[in-house]
Amino acid sequence: MHFRAWLAIGSLFVAAGALPASAAQLHLAGDSTMATKERRQPNPEYGWGEALPRYFGAGLTVVNHALNGRSTKSFLAEGHWPALVAALQPGDWVIVQFGHNDEKPDAARHTEPRGEFAGNLRRMIADVRAKGATPILATSVARRKWSPDGAHLVDTHGDYVAAVREVGQAEQVPVLELNALTTALEEGHGREGSKRLHLWIAPGVYARQPKGWRDDTHYSAYGADRVAALAVQEIIRLGLPLADQLAGDRPAGTQPDAKAER
Repeated sequence: MHFRAWLAIGSLFVAAGALPASAAQLHLAGDSTMATKERRQPNPEYGWGEALPRYFGAGLTVVNHALNGRSTKSFLAEGHWPALVAALQPGDWVIVQFGHNDEKPDAARHTEPRGEFAGNLRRMIADVRAKGATPILATSVARRKWSPDGAHLVDTHGDYVAAVREVGQAEQVPVLELNALTTALEEGHGREGSKRLHLWIAPGVYARQPKGWRDDTHYSAYGADRVAALAVQEIIRLGLPLADQLAGDRPAGTQPDAKAER
C-alpha cells in the first residue's frame, strides 16, 4: 500500500515552499533499540536510529530522540515527547517505534496494547499532524529468541505489533514493518550467525562490562546498520516522499534523463 493520501500531503509542502529542502528534519522517537548510545567509554552497542543518517543526503537532518528503557507511557510522562513536538516544523517527519518496554510489568512503563498503548500512538499521530509534520509508525524490532529446535524465531511482542498495524491502518499512517523484516533478518543469519547482529562478546573485552555480553535485544554496529537499511527499504517500498531525501541519485523514470551524460 502506497498511502497516496500522504504522498499528496508531502507534495503540498514541497509545492508551497513551506521550508527549503535543507531545513527538513526526520525525528525519531523510540526505545533503546533505536537510541544513540553514549561513547565516553568504548561501547559496542548501537541503536538503529544512529545508523540511519548515513543513508540520507545533506537535505535532511536526522534527530534521534529515542532513549533507553522508554515506553510510550514513560516517554510522554517524562516530557520527552512534548520536547520533540515543540521542535517540529511543517514538512518534518517523525518515526515512532515503541513496544519493547510497554510490555514490561512495572507501572511506570506498562500499557495494554489495545488500550493505553494504542491511545498513546494516536495522541502522537495527532500531535505530529497538528504541527504540519508527517507521522510514521514502526513495528518493534524482533528479539533474538529462537525456538528450542533452532528452526525459527519466537515472537516476544504479542499484540503490541498488531496494535501498531491497526492504529496505522485506522489513522492512515504508514507503518514500517520492522518486526517482520528483522525476524527474517535474524532467521537468515541462522541461530549462531544472528549473534553477530547483537552483543555476544567475551569477558574482558570492554571495561564498561568486564563480564561480557549475551544480549539478544540490542545491536552491534553491524546489526544496527542492517536494521537501519531495512527501515530505508520500507520507506522506499511505501513510496514515501522521504525517499527523495536518500543519498545518491534518484532512479531513472520512463522519460530519458537529459542530464544523464556528465
